[in-house]
Amino acid sequence: MKAHLMQSPEIAEAFEEAHPNKVQISRYLQRDGFPVYKDTDVTYYPLGDNMETDFMKDLAAAKESIFMEYFIVYNGEWWKRIREILVKKASEGVDVRLLVDDFGCLYMGVRKLKRELKKDGIKLYSFAPLEQRVESLSFNYRNHQKITIIDSTVAYTGGINLADEYINQLDRFGHWKDSAIRMEGAAVYSLTASFLAMWQHTSRRQEDIGQFTPRWETKGTGFVQPFSGGPHRNPNNPICGVYSRLINKARDYVYITTPYLVLDYHLRDQLVQAVESGVDVRIITPHRYDKWYVYMVTVSNYGKLLEKGVRIYEYTPGFIHAKNVVVDDECGVCGTINLDYRSLYLHHENGVFLADDKAVLEIKRDFQETLKLCEEIRYDQWKKRPIRQRLVQGVLKVLSPLL
Repeated sequence: MKAHLMQSPEIAEAFEEAHPNKVQISRYLQRDGFPVYKDTDVTYYPLGDNMETDFMKDLAAAKESIFMEYFIVYNGEWWKRIREILVKKASEGVDVRLLVDDFGCLYMGVRKLKRELKKDGIKLYSFAPLEQRVESLSFNYRNHQKITIIDSTVAYTGGINLADEYINQLDRFGHWKDSAIRMEGAAVYSLTASFLAMWQHTSRRQEDIGQFTPRWETKGTGFVQPFSGGPHRNPNNPICGVYSRLINKARDYVYITTPYLVLDYHLRDQLVQAVESGVDVRIITPHRYDKWYVYMVTVSNYGKLLEKGVRIYEYTPGFIHAKNVVVDDECGVCGTINLDYRSLYLHHENGVFLADDKAVLEIKRDFQETLKLCEEIRYDQWKKRPIRQRLVQGVLKVLSPLL
C-alpha cells in the first residue's frame, strides 16, 4: 500500500516547524510509509459508552461502503443492533465487509456467521484460521487491529471491540474503561490502506485503493498520522518504535494507560532513563483483571519501575482496557497497542499519532480524571508481596512471551 500513501511536503515541513523536538517521531513513521496529515477532525471518546451513539449514527448514514476489522466480535445486544444496520445497508447496495481474527472470535461461530452474512450480501473473512495454523508458530500472529471505516471518510479506532462489555452493557469485571477516536477527513485514507492490506492478505483478492479516497473535505486542529505494524516488520516494528521514540523525546511527562504491562528490558530501561532525566512518568493499569496470569506478570514488572521512580496506579472500579500515551501536552497515541510482548512483537496492531490536536489534551484530561479513581502502588508495598505470589510471578514472567 506504500505506493498509494504519498507524503505532502508542505505538511511535513509544517510539522517540523511546529514540533522541532518531536519531528523525529513523525519522520520515523513517514519513512515507514505512513504520511502525516492535516484536514482531519478528531474526536476522542474516554469511554465506549460515549462512542456508541456516534458510531451507530455513522453506520446508519453510510452511502457507499462500511469496512470493519476487529479482534473480537461477540454475540450480544450491541452486535445484534450493529448487524441489523449492516444487513440493511447491504440491501441498499453499500459495500459491507467484515474482517475478524479467527482466534479472537473463537466463540462466535465464524463459519456459520459467514454463511449467514453472505446471504445478506455482506462479505466476511477470518484472519489466520485456526485449523490452518494450530501446528505452526504463526498461530501466535493474530490480528488485534480495531478499525471501522465509513464511506472512506469517517473512521473509528482504539481499544473497543464489538462486544457488550466494551460499552458497559455487560458487567464482566466491573466498570469497563476503554477509549477510542473518531476521525473524519484526509487521514482516514491511511486507515483504509491498513484495512485493505489485511483484507487482501486474507481474501487473496487485489483491490484498487485509489477508489477509496476520502469523499469530502474537513478541517482539523492539528496533525494526524495513522500507522500499523506486525510481526512481519520485526525487528523494526513501528508499533514498538513509536512508543520508544515518544518516551525518549519526552521533556516534561509521559502518561501511559495500558491493560497489560509486560515490558522487555529495552522499553523498561527507557522509562527508567526518562525518570532519571526528570520526566514525570505515570502508568495506569487495571486493579480488576481479565486474565489472572497476565495480571501476575504485570505486577511482577512493577518492581524495577517503582524503585527508579516511575509512578504506577491501578484502576479500582473495574477493568481498564484503554491503550493511550500522551507526552508534554504536544503529542500522543490512541490505538490498539498494549504494552506487552504480544502487542509489540506478535500481533498486527494499529494506532494514530496525534500532535497539536485538541484530542491530545483530551487524552491528558481523561488520564488525570482517571487517576482520581486509582490506587497508587508504592515500592515498599510491592516488596511485601507474599512469597507464594512472588514464586508464581517469577515462573509466569519467564513464560510471559507465550501468555
